[in-house]
Amino acid sequence: MPQECDRAPSPVGSPILTRHKFGFTHEESVDQQELIEQLNHTEVLHEQADIIHYLVMKNGPNWKTEVGGKDCTLKELLVELYEKAGHWKQWWLVRHTAGMLKKRVEELALSATDLLVRQKQLSVGLPSVNEKVITAPLPPDELAAIIFEVYGEDLSTASLTQELLIYLAMFIRTEPKLFKEMLRLRVGLIIQVMASELARTLKCSGDEASDHLLNLSPFEMKTLLHHILSGKEFVIKAVHSEHEDESCLRVKSKKSQEEANQFARLSKSPQKKMLDLALSQPETEEEDIAMETDRQGQWLRRRRLDGALNRVPEGFYPRVWKVLSMCSGLSIEGKFLPNSLTREMTPGEFKFALRVETVLNTIPQPEYRQLMVEALIVLTMVSENEWSVKMDEIHVDKLVHEANALFIKDQDIPKESVKQCEGPTGICLHFYDSAPSGRFGTMSYLCRALANILHIPADHEGNVECNLS
Repeated sequence: MPQECDRAPSPVGSPILTRHKFGFTHEESVDQQELIEQLNHTEVLHEQADIIHYLVMKNGPNWKTEVGGKDCTLKELLVELYEKAGHWKQWWLVRHTAGMLKKRVEELALSATDLLVRQKQLSVGLPSVNEKVITAPLPPDELAAIIFEVYGEDLSTASLTQELLIYLAMFIRTEPKLFKEMLRLRVGLIIQVMASELARTLKCSGDEASDHLLNLSPFEMKTLLHHILSGKEFVIKAVHSEHEDESCLRVKSKKSQEEANQFARLSKSPQKKMLDLALSQPETEEEDIAMETDRQGQWLRRRRLDGALNRVPEGFYPRVWKVLSMCSGLSIEGKFLPNSLTREMTPGEFKFALRVETVLNTIPQPEYRQLMVEALIVLTMVSENEWSVKMDEIHVDKLVHEANALFIKDQDIPKESVKQCEGPTGICLHFYDSAPSGRFGTMSYLCRALANILHIPADHEGNVECNLS
């Protein structure tokens, strides 16, 4: 460690740079004097971080010690470690030490206010664990305190949450269309989705993906967030960094595999007609496998993204209001929306949209939440087609499970395999991964389930006459 504790000098030589999960916790009994001795001699950055992390968790940041023959506090060592991590672009350590120092990002409160004044509520933390909703502008210190409180000892994620709020505010100023039909930005779920996208792209475990996410540079973090919000496909590649034995990740846009294959074939055969091109099959088995891999899981992923972002179709809330006006109420996973809301609020009222959103947000699984949205869209067809159907309380979750049962029956999935393909809340993963439209799409099964539950007349083939818009 450097000799001065009050102000860390710029490092002269590169320390050994390694991403690291802290090796011991403050509950363990470790000889602190031995740790101080090790801190005096080690040049490995993650070992320095490990030791300082332990000492701070055990004794607090104001604990005094002696390093390099000089007295200093652990907080001063943390500041030095923070600067060192920034110099060597060890972003995971920058975020962790920033969290330990309880650093507040500049313009945090202003960024939150920019989102709130555009009628976007915020939440931090994870649903069903410790999610905190922010509905009005707050002073900077109070907002930072809420973020650190909900994440507890997960200091890195607390720092990342502040960072993402800054980026979200940037995007809403410059590209407000990215936030269309989104009432609440749930930063905890967005972080979860970003990690799952890294796990999918890099084909790694969830823990490894979280490590990769925390070690993204600020620019790559902002780029990944933009791709998540816009729905653009992306690729992530490991690029060798300026430091020996180190590599960093780069996030880049990509065309779909089908587009890439077609472009490649077109380049090889310029004289080929477009009609022939569209009908041609992949030229190699590898291309075929790659295209199939791209398709598999795309709708499950899309629902997870839209559910995490709280994205709904245009005009969704006024259409739900109309459904609610035709029945005694809507029940979603035990939460009830009464018919009386239609007498208290207008279809386009923001307050009504928030009531519906609040009920949907009690569902922790984003893909299951999105199926509920699709089920509500199907229910709006009852009012839009002017069917004379008597409706009492409608259990929307029952509608989704009925549609899932019809899907399993049609797909002729063996009973012993049904459990194996179950996703969140008992819904078949293949149903989650079905396209909304088409004969075997989720909307088709939801229509059939609705006909069964509400006894809507159907023809001899089980078809219901309705308009899907």
